[in-house]
Amino acid sequence: MERFIDKLAIILICLPALMQSDGAAAPVTAFLAAVTVSALAQVFPRTRMTWVLLGLSAGLCGLLPEMFCMMPLLLYDALWEKKWWLILFGLTVLNSAPALSVAGAALAGCVVTVIMYLRVSRLEKAVADLKELRDEVAESNLRLKQHNEAITRAQDSDIHIATLKERNRIAREIHDNVGHLLTRALLQAGALGMINKDETLNEPIKSLRTTLDTAMTGIRQSVHDLHDESIDLRRAVDDAISSVDGRFTVRLDYDISESTSGNVKLCILGIIKESLSNAAKHSSGDRIYVSVQEHPAFYQLAVEDNGSCSAIADTGIGLQNMRERAETLGGSISFTPSEKGFRVFLSIPKQRR
Repeated sequence: MERFIDKLAIILICLPALMQSDGAAAPVTAFLAAVTVSALAQVFPRTRMTWVLLGLSAGLCGLLPEMFCMMPLLLYDALWEKKWWLILFGLTVLNSAPALSVAGAALAGCVVTVIMYLRVSRLEKAVADLKELRDEVAESNLRLKQHNEAITRAQDSDIHIATLKERNRIAREIHDNVGHLLTRALLQAGALGMINKDETLNEPIKSLRTTLDTAMTGIRQSVHDLHDESIDLRRAVDDAISSVDGRFTVRLDYDISESTSGNVKLCILGIIKESLSNAAKHSSGDRIYVSVQEHPAFYQLAVEDNGSCSAIADTGIGLQNMRERAETLGGSISFTPSEKGFRVFLSIPKQRR
């Protein structure tokens, strides 16, 4: 917009000198030619076509002296194109001996044009510097935000790990201390019932055993729940993947809730570790895909590699262990070898409550 306004001002400066020319056709032709070339320079900047047109327009002064009156406008575009020397072709007008007043007005216009160019170029440079500074500040703020988010995630992760460790500790304490004491109390109550000869104490002893048995069941359930919550399956899977041989690229697709029971988590984790270990030992591929998914009625695990495998030796302890893990939870597991790779597929039904 600043350049457009400057060009309008320069045209107004050129018009008085142009109006001093004799006739009408030559001044109008010079005006239209200069305005057209300036417009093309605005639309197609920094092109050979623009440079050629500016040079030809300046050289035209030798044939059409009125073109010299429009020299300030041509000079303005030549300065922006960094080709100011193209206007030197306009010196050919000297051969046509233009009126002194016309030449003086044109030269004065050129001086004003240079001043306008310097002013606008400095302004545009200042605007460009401010935009660059703004972008740098925005980029710095973005990096700072990402850094803060990373710190927050690390802190949350540390808190989560500390919480899981504390749950494990509490579960062990309950199991080792309270559980053993309750078991001892149950045995003592049973022994007391066996040796008791007083009929009036049979009912209280029976009630005591029932209470102790209920407490024991509650303790077992509490320990089981704490243990389930203390297993961070996602972190354990990530750790298992990170330890895979460096020649493999492992992709993980994980979508399972953390409320999954501990025995299911341990089963999935154990089969993932065994599958990754087998791939590292026997696969000729370089990619492994691990998918852990939770569906409304079952859990699903798939581990695939891209190594060629036409058959498997079904006598390995690792494959047998994986089958036993799946069967313990009522699930099914299959091993599929092919020329495109080896696939382990596990499905575990959800327990209905």
